[in-house]
Amino acid sequence: MSKIGITETVLRDGQQSLIATRMKTEEMLPILGTVDAVGYHSIEMWGGATFDSALRYLNEDPWERLRTIRKHIKHTKLQMLLRGQNLLGYKHYPDDVVEAFVEKSVENGIDIIRVFDALNDVRNLETSIRAAKKAGAHIQGAIVYTISPVHNTETYLKTAKELKDLGVDSICIKDMAGLLAPSIAFDIVKRIKEETHLPVQLHSHETTGLASMSYIKGIEAGADVVDTAISPFALGTSQPPTESIAAALQNTEFDSGLNLHTLNKIARYFKPIREKYIKEGTLNPALLTADVNALVYQIPGGMLSNLLSQLKQMGKAELFEEVLNEVPKVRADLGYPPLVTPASQIVGTQAVLNVISKKRYAVVPEEVKAFVRGEYGKTPVEIKDEIKKLILGSEQPIKKRPADNLKPMLNEIKEKVKAYITQEEDVLTYALFPDIAMKFFKERNTEKYKIDESLIGEDKGIIYYPV
Repeated sequence: MSKIGITETVLRDGQQSLIATRMKTEEMLPILGTVDAVGYHSIEMWGGATFDSALRYLNEDPWERLRTIRKHIKHTKLQMLLRGQNLLGYKHYPDDVVEAFVEKSVENGIDIIRVFDALNDVRNLETSIRAAKKAGAHIQGAIVYTISPVHNTETYLKTAKELKDLGVDSICIKDMAGLLAPSIAFDIVKRIKEETHLPVQLHSHETTGLASMSYIKGIEAGADVVDTAISPFALGTSQPPTESIAAALQNTEFDSGLNLHTLNKIARYFKPIREKYIKEGTLNPALLTADVNALVYQIPGGMLSNLLSQLKQMGKAELFEEVLNEVPKVRADLGYPPLVTPASQIVGTQAVLNVISKKRYAVVPEEVKAFVRGEYGKTPVEIKDEIKKLILGSEQPIKKRPADNLKPMLNEIKEKVKAYITQEEDVLTYALFPDIAMKFFKERNTEKYKIDESLIGEDKGIIYYPV
């Protein structure tokens, strides 16, 4: 028997993918006892966009959310997503910030850290992997999956071996756009298992309708764990439903061991919360359907909608098809980066500018220059000299690890915010999001910033959150 582990994502990626990470900690609290009793491999509940969203939109301290959930999840491992040298922000941070952030994440309750780099440049993962191992966490190295003329099983296998050399405890194949086909999933999982002998976890989204099928084939090839979301926050741009995957594996050699009746209790709890977000307009039901355009254009669904929104704001919606044709050309020019944050925004914005200006690279944003300069890392293939010259002129790109150019900043930040901090973690919050952090520090003593833990009861059954 090869019991398959299930990582539940409803508290992080499930809600991030469908309601832009707007779920409040208080909405999570009443069901945590039941979630903890299921027997999940892990619960992904922090990292990604949760940090930014808690501060910016929910008036919550993200560190307090972590501590609160840790207090009520006593038996299941807590997992987070970390963007390598980017941490949970949108730029590279110096090593001292990365090391301190990882240490504090583990200290506050994180057991498993999944770390990835948008370009699969493992140099950008070295510091966070080293820090996680020092802190005693399980460190999972993620390989960003994409489709391009230069990406294949061999390239992913090479990255997996590099991650193993850095000392990761497991490997994740991270398919953000739902592009991973079942046969390819089987091949990649099989090869990585054979050649690294590390546990392999599959992460995908149902954006194109392929994820559930790819999970089953990946499991048959030897995958140890898969990511799912409880059904009210599953499907569409989220993960496959937890109940469906558990049922598909039941009474097979891969049985997850999860009880469908317990999962149904959790689903019944989250259903009215989902309906609340639909009613208020946060959750667009269209996100719950498959979008095969991502397969046709090999562009993630979220990027497609962002491009259309960008063009509509400019009054240029009629140029959408032209921009879609330009995106793969820009992507090729920029070394075939996976279309995940921040590369998806960089490629998409440049494609829009190329089409609108009617002359390619006549207008080049600073982010694109920084990308070509090498400030985000090494691209999958070398950017051609003519493109470098077109974008950078005579300026020469950097060759070393981008963070090597960054000076330590923790001591400087501590001095800057010492009048406002009430915990050591505040320094890290400010390092990532200085403007919204300062606003939060100045206002957090008001009642609206308090988490009401009275919502959690001794009864492990369903307590419906008032909607």
